[in-house]
Amino acid sequence: MCVGMFMAILDVQVVATSLPAIQGSLGIAPELLSWLQTAYLIAEIIAIPLTGVLTRLLSTRWLFVVALSVFTLASIGCASSSTVTTLLCWRVLQGFAGGTLIPSVFAAVFVLFPLRNQGLATMLAGVLAVLAPTVGPVVGGWITQTYSWHWLFLVNVGPGVLAAIGAALLLPKGALERWVLRTLDWVALALLAAALASLEIGLKEAPRHGWVSLQVVGLVCLAVACGLGFTWKSLTVAHPIVDLMTLKNPSFRVGCILSFALGIGLFGSVYLMPVFLGFVRGHNPLEIGTIMLATGAAQLATAPLAVFLEQKLNARVLSAAGFLLFGLGMALSAFQTTQTDLAETFWPQIVRGIAIMFCLLPPTRLALGNLPLDKVPDASGLFNLMRNLGGAVGLALIDTVIYGRAPIHAAAIAEQLSAGNSSVAASLGIPAALFASRAPGPLDASTQALVAPLIEKLALVQSINEAWMLIAATTLGALVFVPFARPKTPASVAILHSA
Repeated sequence: MCVGMFMAILDVQVVATSLPAIQGSLGIAPELLSWLQTAYLIAEIIAIPLTGVLTRLLSTRWLFVVALSVFTLASIGCASSSTVTTLLCWRVLQGFAGGTLIPSVFAAVFVLFPLRNQGLATMLAGVLAVLAPTVGPVVGGWITQTYSWHWLFLVNVGPGVLAAIGAALLLPKGALERWVLRTLDWVALALLAAALASLEIGLKEAPRHGWVSLQVVGLVCLAVACGLGFTWKSLTVAHPIVDLMTLKNPSFRVGCILSFALGIGLFGSVYLMPVFLGFVRGHNPLEIGTIMLATGAAQLATAPLAVFLEQKLNARVLSAAGFLLFGLGMALSAFQTTQTDLAETFWPQIVRGIAIMFCLLPPTRLALGNLPLDKVPDASGLFNLMRNLGGAVGLALIDTVIYGRAPIHAAAIAEQLSAGNSSVAASLGIPAALFASRAPGPLDASTQALVAPLIEKLALVQSINEAWMLIAATTLGALVFVPFARPKTPASVAILHSA
């Protein structure tokens, strides 16, 4: 099951680094290119909360087998696509299938394993869930440079077939509750899909069109209206698509908030690193991925310790420590210069890598570990949905900061340079003697043209630093909610799960 989940998460990252290659091969218009990712993410984010009802309909075993088989088939379709329309259709199907794989794994941790083994199972699932975004850039860059973009999808086929066969043979049988299909609330399903899709598209378009633009405001209002309609339907029918009553549990609510904050920090940090290393330092995708492996190495090294401590210490204490360390790791990256590279990014990555497992394992137990087993599939869908929504919101805020603040920084740098500020000249890399010998007053046209690329690069660095500080602040802000969780003792959890 972990193999299937790893493939679904990795697919987003490996494709992201190779979009230019896909564009050149299929002749995709630049304005359509980002939809290769957006189509996948929209389908995925709609599928995640449906995991509970699909689990009841098909059972854990057959849901996983069907979803992984469809994901593998869609991967073949993506690889064989010759037009952007065909590729987008296959990406939607791939994203929907992949969206059910992630919460299924986390639900299985608490449904299939006894209490004494849940820590180890959560660690294995958690490591792969957060390792995929880390190794994705290097894997995608290597595959594209060594073979072709088609193999970004074809590499899913072998592991997908083997994992589907293994799941069919090894996962325990479960009852197929076919009555779920007869009682399915199709209106609520349509409202849920419309709410999540419009929200995702609105967040994607906000940095480009502005948060108060008619298009973005309309999409957000549509998302809110459909979301309220879905909530009302879910709370007033006998068999809701998603059981929102689990949110009455205070520990689950806090776990969802922490999952949302983790999504902002996790997706944001994995996005900001390639932006800086690619646009500022000029590294290619393979070099970027190699530099970013430091986070994954620290995460793997820390995972056994996280499991050990998670079984010994209070989940709230470990969650607080993890988010405090994760926020610190992102804040350390908020002081980059145009010369920052591997040596300077190494220790912030190590700090973040150590923190990630403590931001995932204890909050997962807070959210899912003290719920009745029949509530876990729905709850796992909501819990994982919050992480993806956090990522969508975080990326929208980051793009808004980077592309909104960079022109402001550039204008301020140019003004300070004209005023003779030698420290700004040094930040741009202009030799002190050369800058001192220039004529006083505003820069002439030739000098402006010469320093314009340097100003743009420094302005980009400053806006990226502000984005790092923003996601650090949101991560640290999540600490406020940790004391409100009410984790049960291991004994009480065992009684609850045996009931």
